[in-house]
Amino acid sequence: MHDLLIVGAGPYGLSIAAHAAAAGLGVRVFGRPMASWRDHMPRGMFLKSEPWASDLSDPGGQFGLAAYCAREGLPAEHGVPLPVEHFAAYGLWFAAHAAPPVDKRLIRSVRPAPDGFAVTTADGETFHGRTVALAVGVLPFAEIPAVVRDLGPAHVSHSSDHADLRPLRDKDVTVLGAGQAALETAALLAEQGTRVRVLARAPHVRWNTLPPAWQRPWWQSARAPHSGLGCGWRNWFYAERPGLFHRLPEPVRARVCATALGPAGAWWVRDRVEGGAGGAEGPVGVEVVTGHRIVAARLTGGRVRLTAHGPDTTSVFETDHVLAATGFRAEADRIDVLAPDVRDRLRTLPDGSPYVGGGFETSWPGLFVAGLPTASSFGPAMRFVQGAGFTAERLVAGVRRCVRRQGREAGQVRRADAVPSARLSAHPADGRAPHDSGTPTH
Repeated sequence: MHDLLIVGAGPYGLSIAAHAAAAGLGVRVFGRPMASWRDHMPRGMFLKSEPWASDLSDPGGQFGLAAYCAREGLPAEHGVPLPVEHFAAYGLWFAAHAAPPVDKRLIRSVRPAPDGFAVTTADGETFHGRTVALAVGVLPFAEIPAVVRDLGPAHVSHSSDHADLRPLRDKDVTVLGAGQAALETAALLAEQGTRVRVLARAPHVRWNTLPPAWQRPWWQSARAPHSGLGCGWRNWFYAERPGLFHRLPEPVRARVCATALGPAGAWWVRDRVEGGAGGAEGPVGVEVVTGHRIVAARLTGGRVRLTAHGPDTTSVFETDHVLAATGFRAEADRIDVLAPDVRDRLRTLPDGSPYVGGGFETSWPGLFVAGLPTASSFGPAMRFVQGAGFTAERLVAGVRRCVRRQGREAGQVRRADAVPSARLSAHPADGRAPHDSGTPTH
């Protein structure tokens, strides 16, 4: 029996595992380490977050990204984007040095058991734990707009489906969305020779600016402090005070999570998309169409015909493949490893995400959730690696309280069961000695 079983071995799962092991809990973590970063992002992508805001968390703070980069002779500098493959390699290094051994098998089901939970691997082995932490990343929550969802995998995919964009090289591709995933994917497609357009509902593309220097006059820092989510006091609050964010009224939290840090492209991908300072289409050839909402999609002659309403007219686009870089919706009913009787009974917030308390415990006792599904409870930091440290500390503290609570309840049951047996043993009716219960003792 384990104290904690962790489902998922990305930044959140590995950070939780490191903190749980250091706290003396019996812990086992499942999943392919850093799978989202290794298997679902094409080569050539970069982290949007600053390197100093991209640490996995261990209690001693010894295994940060800067320590790994120094060991490997890699740059980890403010204002210099880090390749995704370097970050994935860092996660593997962290898993090897800071976390308990990872069971790389995937999990088929998590279901309740008399003593907590039963977690079954894809190959059929079952483990029992007093508590479970779901750190399943973003992949279960990938969102493809309903209007194109039924085109079939040959004609529509999500941006997270692609570790390699080369199969799309000779196609005409329409990328949906106006965020970093859409813009960077479009740039990579264009740079390999794909004819690509970006089609977005937003009236225009927003671009983040180059962050200010790390060392700057004190009054500039006081006016707009650095944070792991960008400059400014509001972003600082989201990044550094998720516990206080959790205390805000639910409607306020919902409004913030729906609007804060919305879709925008990183400063370093802008020239690759626009192809020139004036914004005209340049050598990469990315066509950007904003202010258009797709209202119909159908297959015609092996191609996709998209009908979109724009600000002034209706436009039709013919393309070979629709690539939806339309984000993720972290709804509780998409956590498919959970047994239906648990999933369907979880308390949820108005946006469909699971309710979690101050220790990241859901309404089902002993079941904890980490990462994206907790953004509506603890704020935008939970959408980024930035939130892993806070989550690991709070969640492990919650697990420890839960394990102690279960121990007290079990002790009360044992004491209650002992009362009638003690009375019976004082007046034996079956000829046995007063302390002979007829059952083995433990």
